[in-house]
Amino acid sequence: MTKKPMYRQIADTLRERVQRGELKPGDALPTESALQDEFAVSRVTVRQALKQLTQEAIIESIQGSGSYVKAERVNYDIYQLTSFYEKLIDRNVETHSDVRVFEAIDAGQDLAEKLQVAVGAKIWHVKRVRFIQQKPVTLEETWMPLALFPDLTWQVMENSKYHFIEAVKKMVIDRSEQEIVPIMPSEEIATLLALDPNQPILEKISRGFLNDGRVFEYSRNAFKSDDYKFTLVAKRRH
Repeated sequence: MTKKPMYRQIADTLRERVQRGELKPGDALPTESALQDEFAVSRVTVRQALKQLTQEAIIESIQGSGSYVKAERVNYDIYQLTSFYEKLIDRNVETHSDVRVFEAIDAGQDLAEKLQVAVGAKIWHVKRVRFIQQKPVTLEETWMPLALFPDLTWQVMENSKYHFIEAVKKMVIDRSEQEIVPIMPSEEIATLLALDPNQPILEKISRGFLNDGRVFEYSRNAFKSDDYKFTLVAKRRH
């Protein structure tokens, strides 16, 4: 009887650890060198095993970070206006935001129209990468009227923007008007989200409104398509 190749044996062992729950969605796999030591094999053999598990969609590799157990895609219900944290609360996974830009700028004509403010009015410009575990999944760029949120801080944007608006500012969010379009990722998006620059992704462009009609944000979100699925329910009119 022919013995199963060593890389297949390693893949089987790691797959079983995932199935038993020893390795959970989002968990990092041991490093290549640790797997080499554990199974007493070469780096080439370890990489063959990891490649097989990647092809089976059991794990995924993040450039410069390592290999992780692949999590179920985040369900983005277009008809539910929820924050990044609220979408993931039932998944019991660690999330965080890396704020890359936090600045006050003067609104040009385009942003002034979108935010319903005067040209030249001060607005916040924030850019942040949202993470599930240690994996970047979306890049969000947001503009908000400074007059509405003079006390907005870097620390607020590291956490939940909606929590700040509703729980701290006591404002009532009414709705978000959104459009979703396919785009080719820019060099910045491809780098920050560890994407193939030749693979199209989805971008969500939205404006958020308070219950008094004021616009509280204009945002552009680039989503890592492997980690999100967009759902909607269409009802037939009778």
